[in-house]
Amino acid sequence: MSEKGHTELDRMRHSAAHVMAAAVCRLFDGVRLDIGPATDDGFYYDFDLAHRLVPEDFPRIEAEMRRIAAERQPFEREEVSREEARRRLAGQTYKLDRLAEIPEGEPVTFYRSGDFADLCRGPHVEDTGGIGAFRLLSVAGSYYHGLETNPMLQRLYGTAFATEEELAAHLERMEEARRRDHRRLGRELELFGIEEAVGPGLIHWYPKGARVRSLIEDFWRRAHFRHGYELLYTPHIGRAELWETSGHLDFYRESMYAPMAIDEHEVFIKPMNCPFHIQVYRSKIRSYRDLPLRWAELGTVYRYEKAGVLHGLLRVRGFTQDDAHIFCTPDQVEAEVAACIRFARAIWAVFGFEDIRAYLATRPEKAVGEPARWRQATAALEQALAMEGIPYETDAGGGAFYGPKIDLKVRDAIGREWQMSTVQFDFNLPERFDIRFVGEDGQPHRPYMVHRALLGSIERFFGILIEHYAGAFPVWLAPEQARVLPLSDKVLEPARAVADALRAADVRVTLDERSEKIGAKIRQAQMDKVPYMLVVGPREAAAGQAALRSRSEGDLGPMPVAEIVERIRAEAAAGAELRGPA
Repeated sequence: MSEKGHTELDRMRHSAAHVMAAAVCRLFDGVRLDIGPATDDGFYYDFDLAHRLVPEDFPRIEAEMRRIAAERQPFEREEVSREEARRRLAGQTYKLDRLAEIPEGEPVTFYRSGDFADLCRGPHVEDTGGIGAFRLLSVAGSYYHGLETNPMLQRLYGTAFATEEELAAHLERMEEARRRDHRRLGRELELFGIEEAVGPGLIHWYPKGARVRSLIEDFWRRAHFRHGYELLYTPHIGRAELWETSGHLDFYRESMYAPMAIDEHEVFIKPMNCPFHIQVYRSKIRSYRDLPLRWAELGTVYRYEKAGVLHGLLRVRGFTQDDAHIFCTPDQVEAEVAACIRFARAIWAVFGFEDIRAYLATRPEKAVGEPARWRQATAALEQALAMEGIPYETDAGGGAFYGPKIDLKVRDAIGREWQMSTVQFDFNLPERFDIRFVGEDGQPHRPYMVHRALLGSIERFFGILIEHYAGAFPVWLAPEQARVLPLSDKVLEPARAVADALRAADVRVTLDERSEKIGAKIRQAQMDKVPYMLVVGPREAAAGQAALRSRSEGDLGPMPVAEIVERIRAEAAAGAELRGPA
């Protein structure tokens, strides 16, 4: 079992995983164990056993866990020699592998509770009675060490909280998350699909989803022009030499697709846009007067993700990044990073995300560049956060191989945290590509480079938006802002005229011409999460009106069509207005 952390909740969940493993070993024969850490909202354990675990097994396992908890068995730490550890783990293939991974000189420890002992760093609660209120949630396949060539284990998930009330609240949030699942809503609302004939992790945007995407991208472009950016479009493939110079073939090769041969050159489909932006920078001599240069691109990239981690729109193999690179002088970098943070906060406010937290990710173990340069870059990011008055946590070792970064995480409508915007310092690529600018002294100088993404990827962002809004997009983002509902076939022509008037005013509108009762048409529009419904009967047709219904407010009564148009247009314009600390 691996260490998750040292908070009381982490210890409790770590201990619950230990108790779950003990229960599984009591109930089933021939169990081989791997690991069982705490997670952000629970715990899991990976098992290899002949019995295929199913949800019907959960009550039995939970009952055994309660028996173990009631026994209040103390968690006892035992430090042993490697030879003794190997003896204890005889037949436990995966645990023996984990033992071999413990660096020489580090202690080898077991934690024992009753007759169950586990190779584990800890820490644990005092005894098994301290594992709180728990529930088993699901079981899934998991490749050992995450490698598809390794055996498939069974990963049993659970969660634990200090009290039954906290557990119940968490389970309700999980149920709400299931109701908001973007994969289900994407199908029901006909927003996107993943077609088996094409391949997993590759998204097809259906007309309604594509409409929302175009609205997001149009808003994104306007906001960037307003904030002093220019746009780039760059190729989808590049020669191997480009990726060798950038370092991606050394540090990122496992996430890149296999090369192709074109004109006797080896080329790769791009996993990132940054080397292409650098080529644009190198296209002419740059002066200090030109800087900062802020270049943004909605650039489609492709990265190999293992099949087991693909997840709807949230983890894909082809996606469009809202990428940007800022080339600036050393004395401009802190102000530029601070401006990126302000811009991100303003963007997120438009989409209804106000709770934003910052994390400073520092040098990882696998990195390029001198430690002194890393300290310098990290200090610049810290100063930018201080300039904006944003408290932050440190994500030790979480930076990219080429520089530290600031991650901004947002909370959605049901309190889940999502990592979204990234502001990344890079002193590595300017050196690798030997880019320069002519300084005020007439001499060549090295520019600093800032990588920056606000929405992350359009695909992932759209998935989060679907779940945040539960598919009920605000008027400015709704693929269908209004639906005209004729009361009967006798008023089809007046209803068409109403739809035409809305369409002429750039309102996104459809006309329900089905020969259904008006109640059925209203129910369908509600299920389709259309913000406004305009009911047209003989009385409304004669008066040049429509009976307006709101998705959220219900019946608003008859109104002139021109007034309805103005209402929808005004609401949409207000929703798309860039605001916040811009």
